[in-house]
This record gives sequence, structure tokens and C-alpha cells, in this order.
Amino acid sequence: MRPVRSGIVDTLIGFRGQRHNPVIPALRERERAEHHPHGYMFREVPPELRAADDPTASVRETLNLMDQFGIEYGLISLTDERTPQALREHPDRFVGSLAADGNRGMEQVREIVKAHETYGIRAVTLFPAGVHPQIPINDKLWYPVYAKCVELDLAVFVATGVPGPRVRMMPQYVGHLDEVCFDFPELKLVMRHGAEPWEALAVKLMLKWPNLYYSTSGFAPKYIPQAIIDYANTRGADKVLYAGYFPFGLELSRIFDELETLPLRAGVWPKFLSSNARKLLKLPG
Repeated sequence: MRPVRSGIVDTLIGFRGQRHNPVIPALRERERAEHHPHGYMFREVPPELRAADDPTASVRETLNLMDQFGIEYGLISLTDERTPQALREHPDRFVGSLAADGNRGMEQVREIVKAHETYGIRAVTLFPAGVHPQIPINDKLWYPVYAKCVELDLAVFVATGVPGPRVRMMPQYVGHLDEVCFDFPELKLVMRHGAEPWEALAVKLMLKWPNLYYSTSGFAPKYIPQAIIDYANTRGADKVLYAGYFPFGLELSRIFDELETLPLRAGVWPKFLSSNARKLLKLPG
């Protein structure tokens, strides 16, 4: 069935010229020098915007694309220097997130509070395999971050599964989520970037834990794991969220072309594209 093309919430979008996690400390020096350390995973990485140095032009381009494809809200990261301006000028289109590093202890906790007070962030993002030293998802270094996100009612989007950049993978083992969900039952956790090769375990854990979710970031729709599609079409209709990957690896045109053939049931589409994210991020509608 053709997906709805209005009121969509994209839980991972940005501005051309931005690279997702542009500096990944856990990378070896050789890979760190690469312009796009996980570009090998994508057939055609979106090209840079010639006017990328003009923040107004790059934000305007993203807004125009959002209008074209029916995206009402986009979750953008404060790792990009254009994000504060975009949040100030377009609060009806963008919501903010903050990338956290558990190695920073209470300094990181204070930064979360400041970002919440200053920019009204709705989410915190974690890259357990990308920080240095790496921190497994269930390591106690993350626990002050988790506790503060519960207190502020912020969703936590966490990279899971084998990472794209060539770093050690086990900090992102999906089974680590079980301990975190047990210790923080109120924490709203959203898996990012596939959870492969443990997608079946990801489904089992979402069945077990009410506040554990999955977003489709980092994957062209035709490569979304079958276990996730089957789960969304059955007991997981309220647990799977749409996320694009523009401009980090995919153009929106490709994403939405492939969404046309995604075998989701009619009643799942509005939840997948909109209402699940609105509930988690406390968006109107």
C-alpha cells in the first residue's frame, strides 16, 4: 500500500554538508581521515551542497525536501553548528537532539540539562562503539545519562548492531539492552541503525520491554530486516519508527521511492511514519 505523504516525522535528518558523527574518536587514524568512514555501505552517498558554507541555504534545502516528501518534523542534532539557528527559526519543523558521551561523567549530564533548557531538546543520542574509550550500552558510565533522561522525559536513541565505521562492534550488542531496560523501566530507548545481526533478539526484547523501540535509520527501505517488518505488521505496530538517513548516506528521493514497495499493512503506516514518533518526542498531533 502507498504510504501516507503528509505529517511524517523523520527521526534522523540533517543538512547537506553535515556528516553524521563527523569525528569518531574510536576510529583508527587511517579510517578517521576518510571523508565518510562508513560510505562503503551506500551505493551513492548524497553529494555536498555547493552552498554548504551558507547555513541558510542548507537549512532551506532540507525544508524544501521535507515539504516535497510530506515530512512535517525532523529530529536534528546539535553536533551540527546550523542546528541552533534551525531550531530558533523553524520550531514548527525541527526538534533537537544531543549526542552524549558517557566518558564525560557529570559534565555530560550538565550539558544535557543546558541543551534541554536552551533548545528544548526532545532526545539524546548514543554511539557506544564510536566514543573513546568505547562504552557498552549497559556500562554504568551511561547510567547518569539514562537517569537524567528519565528525569527530563527525553527519549534515548542508541546505535545498535554492527557499526558502519570500522570500529569494534560488541559495545553495541543488542543483548546489552536487557539490563538497561531492567534497571530503567521508565527510560524510552530507541534502537538505531539496524541492530543486525541481532534483529531477531531486538524483536524479542521489544516484546519483553514496553519502552523499547526501533527506528529504521541507516537502512534503505528495501534492506530493512524482515524480522522488523514482520514485527511491525503484528504486535509491534506501536514500536517501529520511521527514520531516514539524509544526508548521511541516502537521498530522500530514494528512501521514498523504496517506501512505496515496503510491505506494511494499511493500519501500520500512520503509526510508523508519524504517531509513534509524536508520542515519544511529545509532538503535537
